Amino acid sequence: MDKYIKISGIQKLTLLDYPEHMACTLFVPGCNFRCPFCHNSELLRGDVEFYDEREILDFLKKRAGVLEGVCVTGGEPTMYCDLDRLLREIKALGYLVKLDTNGFLPERLRALIDEGLLDYIAMDVKNAPDRYAETAGLDPFKFDIAPVRESISLIMGSGIDYEFRTTVATELFDESSIAGAARMIVGAKKYFLQAFVMRDTVPSKTLTPPARIVLSRYLDIAREYVPNAQIRGA
Repeated sequence: MDKYIKISGIQKLTLLDYPEHMACTLFVPGCNFRCPFCHNSELLRGDVEFYDEREILDFLKKRAGVLEGVCVTGGEPTMYCDLDRLLREIKALGYLVKLDTNGFLPERLRALIDEGLLDYIAMDVKNAPDRYAETAGLDPFKFDIAPVRESISLIMGSGIDYEFRTTVATELFDESSIAGAARMIVGAKKYFLQAFVMRDTVPSKTLTPPARIVLSRYLDIAREYVPNAQIRGA
C-alpha cells in the first residue's frame, strides 16, 4: 500500500463496464484481497508489464468527445496513494470516472468522493460477514469487517451513482450467506448477483457456477433486502 499508481492494462472501448456510457477501462496491479474466484489474478503477480502513463493520457486526449467515461479497476485502485492525482488528470480531460473497489480502504474512498473525483462507484460485496474473509482469501482471525461496512455506508450516502455486486460460486454461498450479504446493503439503489465463470486466470480451479434455479432463488432472497436486485448477465 502507499505505492505510486501504475497501469498494467487498458481496454480501449467498453460498452459494458460503465452503465449507459461508452468508456475505456484502465487496470491497475496489486490487491489487498486474494479472492479465489478473481478473473484478474495475473495483476497480483510482480511480473506484469506496465503502460506509460503519459501515453495513456495522450490516448484519452485523442478520444475525448468519443469516449465518455474512464473505468479504473484492478486489482484494488485505492491502494495507491496518488490515485487522486491520476483521477484529477482524467477529469480535467472532461471524462466521467467510474471506480471499482472492494471497499476495504474507506478513508481513501471518502477523500475521492469529497473532492468530487468520482461519478460512479462499483463495490464488491463479497459475502455475509461470517464468510467474508473466506471469500476474500484472507485470514478470518485477522479480518475486520468494519471498513467494508463503513464504505457501504459512505457510498450509499454519497449522492453519487453506485452499484453493489456479488460474485456467486457454489462452494462459497448458501441461502443464509446470500441473505447476510444483502442485509449489509439493505435499501441499496442497485445490487447485482453475477454467477462465477471459470477462466484460466482464476486462482481456484475447484469453484463452480451455481445452477440457474439456485441463482434465481438467491435473487428472491436478495430482493427481500434490496428490492431492485438483479442477476447480471441473465
